[in-house]
Amino acid sequence: MEQKHSGIGIASFITSIVVGILIFFLIVVSGVMVASMPSEGLFLVVGLFVIALLIADIVALGLGIGGLCQKDRKKIFAILGTVFSSMTLVGTIFLMILGNTM
Repeated sequence: MEQKHSGIGIASFITSIVVGILIFFLIVVSGVMVASMPSEGLFLVVGLFVIALLIADIVALGLGIGGLCQKDRKKIFAILGTVFSSMTLVGTIFLMILGNTM
């Protein structure tokens, strides 16, 4: 019998990809905002969206780890979801730290 893909692994993969794209978009938007000097309220909104997306990325990481723990399931999507969400978390936190030091 052929193993099926892990459902929560697929959810982790899709969530991590969507979150990564949206965080990249928000980083570009915040760069444009810094160049055009809009009101501080817009920075607050972008910051809140980044925090919400980071929380969603932590959920994707948890789903990926859960998918890795499932027996008798293919684990490729769980591995990809775990790797992508980890990279997004580390990269975003690194950019936040780097942005605060400048």
